[in-house]
Amino acid sequence: MAITPEIQQKINNWLTDSYDATTHAEIREMVAQNQEDFLNDAFYRNLEFGTGGLRGIMGAGSNRMNRYTLGMATQGLCNYLLQEFPGQEIKVAIAHDSRNNSQEFARIAAGIFSANGITVYLFDALRPTPELSFAIRQLGCQSGCVVTASHNPKEYNGFKVYWNDGAQVVAPHDKNIIEKVNAIQSVSEVKFQADASRIHLIGEDIDAAYLAKVKELSIDTAAIQRQHDLKIVYTPLHGTGITLVPKALAQLGFTNVHIVEAQATPDGNFPTVQSPNPEEKVAMQMALDQAKALDADLVIATDPDADRVGIAVKNTHGEWVLVNGNQTAALLTHYLLSARKGAGKMTDQDFIVYTIVTSDVLGDIARANGVTAYQTLTGFKYIAGIIRDLEGQSNYIGGGEESYGYMIGSFVRDKDAISACVMLAEMAAVAKNNGHTLYQEMVHMYVKYGFYKEHLISLTKKGQRGAEEIQEMMRDLRANPPATIAGLPVIELRDYKTGKIRDLRTGLETETGLESSNVLQFILEDGSKISARPSGTEPKIKFYFSVRQPLASAVDFELADRLAGEKIQRIIDDMQLK
Repeated sequence: MAITPEIQQKINNWLTDSYDATTHAEIREMVAQNQEDFLNDAFYRNLEFGTGGLRGIMGAGSNRMNRYTLGMATQGLCNYLLQEFPGQEIKVAIAHDSRNNSQEFARIAAGIFSANGITVYLFDALRPTPELSFAIRQLGCQSGCVVTASHNPKEYNGFKVYWNDGAQVVAPHDKNIIEKVNAIQSVSEVKFQADASRIHLIGEDIDAAYLAKVKELSIDTAAIQRQHDLKIVYTPLHGTGITLVPKALAQLGFTNVHIVEAQATPDGNFPTVQSPNPEEKVAMQMALDQAKALDADLVIATDPDADRVGIAVKNTHGEWVLVNGNQTAALLTHYLLSARKGAGKMTDQDFIVYTIVTSDVLGDIARANGVTAYQTLTGFKYIAGIIRDLEGQSNYIGGGEESYGYMIGSFVRDKDAISACVMLAEMAAVAKNNGHTLYQEMVHMYVKYGFYKEHLISLTKKGQRGAEEIQEMMRDLRANPPATIAGLPVIELRDYKTGKIRDLRTGLETETGLESSNVLQFILEDGSKISARPSGTEPKIKFYFSVRQPLASAVDFELADRLAGEKIQRIIDDMQLK
């Protein structure tokens, strides 16, 4: 694709003295190599500061993650904070993960905050994202940020922004911050000159306070004492989990934790995996191999910023299988509610939260236990929002979403793999103490509450044309919704962008009651649910499938699982998703 005059003007601007020699050299190399596609993608737009912050491929260009795009975003955030808290001492906390340039980006952000007269609490080394959320509330900050691109490939980095409750920013602050960021027209407006007197390093004190809160989550300490030698294999996938997960497991009393040493050292190149995503079996293969050799009880993996966790357990045939995000969220909900009930800790004010694309079995579990269940849009900022709205009235127990994120207790207001790891280990210890495995506990859960099977397809559409294709797909689904899918009538259409739920049999419309979001859901006659949602952080459109299958007893689980899988495949084939 030829370079347009508008893009060429941007390139010329980035070759002025406002940008450094390294940036000039990278751009000139692309020009010399006639890499027009790379240049177009690097400059066709400004890297979007969305409702959660920035995320993009690192490199030179307006559509890349670099010191300048980060700087303009940070300056915009500073301008908003100064507007919102006039005459106050404004404080922010900053953390970073193990990715390439993360530490440098965190220091740049700290310098910009300080140059704007804002007090900065900067972690002295890499730390998990959930600890940043905790630190904001612990230190009484008005805001905070973490430099991370979560589980994206090594080429990416990002900048997530939080508000004073420790949650990622929500309305009206998200849109207002975006306006301030977009108002920055030139890097000359960014105050890069740091004021070192305003930057304070934090570390072990926050670690200790955070870990103390994690320890308080434990419900059945007696079972852990009896099963303290539960054999656990843990991998941080070259990320921040290594700083806290082993300590958190040890303080609960687990004495037989085996770390995958080849993946224990933080490394932004993620040398042993193609992508550091615990959702993928290939990322967990080294841990699985070690677990087989040790005959372990549980495998745990956390992503680079330790906000997501994946697990593996042995099935009834002794084979290691991955437990997906919906299954893990359901298991955690099942355990938290049943264990609290057994310990006499349940209250009439207890509630859980899960998202609209997460398995509906979570709601079934809650209702069966007399606990209120709320559904939100995808994103833990919405879960945190419900906690904030109900604070002082109701008691949040836990929540989660299908993408391997879980939040237990309310001392952190974002997904937290550290607390999830210790609770998953406790669940496995309790199950073993009762003479069965975590896999058997999962099957028992489905027999008791109903069996749901879920599946996710992510279609990657890169670059400018890819973004346009994703929008075209959503427009077409809205304009021409299918009347049937896999031979089953579509009886309900839920459009979270318009906020309308339409019963296609009666024409009756009701409200979703949620904030607007670009998500469509099709409900079939048998209760199957298909959701279409463009990703907010990656060049993807995601399709979520959920079906329910009768399950009378544990011996029927494999058959029910196979039949549910076949049902999902028929839906995928009919929708021609490739």
